[in-house]
Amino acid sequence: MELKPYKTLKTASEAETVINKSKFISKCFPIQNEEEALTLLEGVRKQHANASHNCFAYCIGSRGEQKRFSDDGEPGGTAGLPIVEALNKSGITNALCVVTRYFGGILLGAGGLVRAYSGGAAAAITAAGVAFYVPGVTIEFEMDYSRYNILESYIRGSSEIKDVKFLENVRIVVLIERECADGFMAGLVERSDGRVVARVCGEAYIRK
Repeated sequence: MELKPYKTLKTASEAETVINKSKFISKCFPIQNEEEALTLLEGVRKQHANASHNCFAYCIGSRGEQKRFSDDGEPGGTAGLPIVEALNKSGITNALCVVTRYFGGILLGAGGLVRAYSGGAAAAITAAGVAFYVPGVTIEFEMDYSRYNILESYIRGSSEIKDVKFLENVRIVVLIERECADGFMAGLVERSDGRVVARVCGEAYIRK
């Protein structure tokens, strides 16, 4: 499946608000898969085992195609759905948001709950910041030590080095944006007088 660019959370975050004596603690986490989301969710539930509700939503996939959310006992549609809509509105994917509520004794009504949960999620998303990921490719090539000394600055300045092995020759694997790959490989050939030939060996995302 072809990799597509996407944006996610830059870091984990937390935001807290009090509305009519109810405390809302919102946490956001960047995630890669459902297993990671469920592990983090269980951690929040244990941390806030005495809370009235631990409502959540997560989106996974470059288009956010895998979604799950829960009201955790709040009236249907007043908690989980507003949280996932906050993620959708921000364009964020590969993210988990949990909003914990400690009930303060005053009912907020359906509209008040929707505003509280969506607002809490939005605050945590803003606090986390945004990271952009673009499709990249891994490229491998080999050269003698003299050419490595000449080309090292070009390689480091044009790509992200993932692996270097100093054997009989120098074997290198780099990561570079997909749209820059052809130019990078052509540059290797030109700078080595045709002695270095690279090949694409995989795909991976690059954080911008």
